[in-house]
Amino acid sequence: MAGDDRVLAGGAKYIDFQTEPQRYRHWKLDVAGDVATLTMDVDENAGLFEGYQLKLNSYDLGVDIELADAVQRLRFEHPEVKVVVMRSGKNRVFCAGANIRMLAGSTHAHKVNFCKFTNETRNGLEDSSENSGQSFICVVNGTAAGGGYELALATDHIMMADDGAAAVALPEVPLLAVLPGTGGLTRVVDKRKVRRDHADFFCTIEEGIKGKRAVQWRLVDEIAPNSKLEGKLAERVKEFAAKSKRNGAGKGVALTKLNRTVDDSAIRYDFVSVDIDRNARIATISIKAPETAAPADIDGMIAQGAAFWPLQVARELDDAILHLRLNELGIAMLVFKSHGDRANVVSYDAFLDANKAHWLVNEIRHYWKRVLKRIDVTSRTLVTLVEPGSCFVGTLAELVFAADRSYMLIGQKQGDNRPPPAIELTAMNFGPYPMSHGLTRLQSRFQADPSDLERAQGAIGKALDAEEAEELGLVTFALDDIDWDDEVRVFFEERTSFSPDGLTGMEANLRFVGPETMESKIFSRLTAWQNWIFQRPNAVGEDGALRRYGTGQKAQFDMTRV
Repeated sequence: MAGDDRVLAGGAKYIDFQTEPQRYRHWKLDVAGDVATLTMDVDENAGLFEGYQLKLNSYDLGVDIELADAVQRLRFEHPEVKVVVMRSGKNRVFCAGANIRMLAGSTHAHKVNFCKFTNETRNGLEDSSENSGQSFICVVNGTAAGGGYELALATDHIMMADDGAAAVALPEVPLLAVLPGTGGLTRVVDKRKVRRDHADFFCTIEEGIKGKRAVQWRLVDEIAPNSKLEGKLAERVKEFAAKSKRNGAGKGVALTKLNRTVDDSAIRYDFVSVDIDRNARIATISIKAPETAAPADIDGMIAQGAAFWPLQVARELDDAILHLRLNELGIAMLVFKSHGDRANVVSYDAFLDANKAHWLVNEIRHYWKRVLKRIDVTSRTLVTLVEPGSCFVGTLAELVFAADRSYMLIGQKQGDNRPPPAIELTAMNFGPYPMSHGLTRLQSRFQADPSDLERAQGAIGKALDAEEAEELGLVTFALDDIDWDDEVRVFFEERTSFSPDGLTGMEANLRFVGPETMESKIFSRLTAWQNWIFQRPNAVGEDGALRRYGTGQKAQFDMTRV
């Protein structure tokens, strides 16, 4: 179960994102050959917080932490799996969605972060299907309402029982005065291509849609009577497995427990450290380069398992970001630093590029993509400091380009004998790590003049000093030792004094320059609209729909349209 007995400042519960199948309370994971079955069987008495029961397979963050862990393990630990079947362990209900009592009693920050994490988990299902060859089939054996249907929408194929009772629904607007929080509106029209007028009807009724109409409107892919459902499922599993591009062979890599210590002011992993200054409202995340070069071949990587540096660092950084999101709500700024031998980082990037056809290398590359995307949509000011001894090369250099501001020192600091900082680009900066809107961070940065991207690409393999990096547009400012401390200090003090609401809106708008995709729409619409709606009295006020749900009392709305 996610979470432990630690209590944070203000009495909030500490939330832990590390788990494993032996500790699951809400999901069962079974693997048989090239097929895995994920069965949702929520323990209603095992909620993450007090004050609600997770009835009818409703879920909270703890349920989704287990799902995210299971999907990750299927990608890394089970290269043989080509099809994942998602189904319910309860009779006549698939999933009732996010638990309403949990939402009504949660802080605004928890609600928004809960929705953000569930979005990332469902995007992860689609990413696995597209890039790992693991297709997902959802079997809806009863009601799939709200977040339950949104979970189904993230799969490749939805099968529904045709028994007069099973239905799909997005009833948030009429019942709760909020929006579907996990991409439901967007996936209905952008992914499943449901007509706008049909979607309008569907999203404003409480009872949902069942049977032939659900198929005709493209809300599900097929229906079958209960007597034929398992036979139809077997056919679809065989069909999807035959089309899978999954090419894993041999044993997977066990995602062993991270070596992590947490205290009041720091989090320590083997390669990632986080230092928290609550008075300044700043968390500094430092990444250490490997002490040796990459292994000579695939066998060497396999032998290292989860300790293979790019995989271990990605896991540590991912865990750190999630910890800061949910457990350190007062932190305004994340400052990224790095240290160690640049040459060793270069060797690992070269390994990831040369062996990209191997299933495990493919998984590691896509995992780094997802971790960087998680950083992109984290509502903290992101700053990267490129200092003497740093190793911002290739994959790690993406943290420079993900930052809202980056500062690089010219030369050395007085009394510091470490070599002057340098940034080095590799092939990993030009394709493998797109943002949510489909562009790499450098493509997004250089939209005004594509020749700037070509100039940067021409510098691959060169150690770029501060002035060269600034001239190429890779950093915001290059500063000498005389100005460094004052410039950085003033920026930190100024930035952390601004309204967090204004900064969240500003940063989310400025980070995603360029086109939109279904994924970027989901995040932008969530942050722009659900974030606002979750604070409106019509939803969360004492007389609002979210609080009055299930009481028999009708919600009272302020009917002003704004």
